[in-house]
Amino acid sequence: MSIEQAIVGGCEDMDIQLPNGGGLRLSAYLTLLERWNRAYNLTAVRDPAAMVVRHLLDSLSILPWLVGSRVLDVGSGAGLPGIPLAIVRPDHDFFLLDSNGKRTRFLIQVVADLQLKNVNVVRGRVEDYQPEAPFDCIVSRAFATLADMVVDAGRLCAPTGRLLAMKGVFPDDELARLPSGYAVVGVHRLRVPSLDAERHLVHLAPAPAFRD
Repeated sequence: MSIEQAIVGGCEDMDIQLPNGGGLRLSAYLTLLERWNRAYNLTAVRDPAAMVVRHLLDSLSILPWLVGSRVLDVGSGAGLPGIPLAIVRPDHDFFLLDSNGKRTRFLIQVVADLQLKNVNVVRGRVEDYQPEAPFDCIVSRAFATLADMVVDAGRLCAPTGRLLAMKGVFPDDELARLPSGYAVVGVHRLRVPSLDAERHLVHLAPAPAFRD
């Protein structure tokens, strides 16, 4: 089975409808990631088949909870979950924020090679980032703690927006330390085909918007 076939099959298993050419672009992204990873160590996952499950399908598992049209991927790293989400949702505008130069250079190359017109790469610290407008949805994957995400990125969220934090096991301790001003909309167990590990999505909202 080719990598593209594995991607398409995994998406079908998750009821994800890929846009035209989506499987090919996701496969091309993994090819670039594997190539750059040899020199820049962007991810500890080396095997392309494992990347399909642990990176692509894992990232796409949060699709049902995306809201609005402006999405910020905080601490994007190698473009996860931002790049896979942007490929599958070409009608959304994605901003990938990371402070590391080698990672942002990789992301710029991905955007150019895959011709992703809905992706903007921003090099900088989240504490210093001043976007032109707030975001409808802020996503993170392995970005610090929930408290840090709220403190550092919460100000970038629109009043009716959402923060989506991808976690492994159910984050009891982090939820207990969540600062005031944000409400937990839900904690959702994510289903990722062929992944033998727990995945959860913490769904947060600014408290006034949640009360409304």
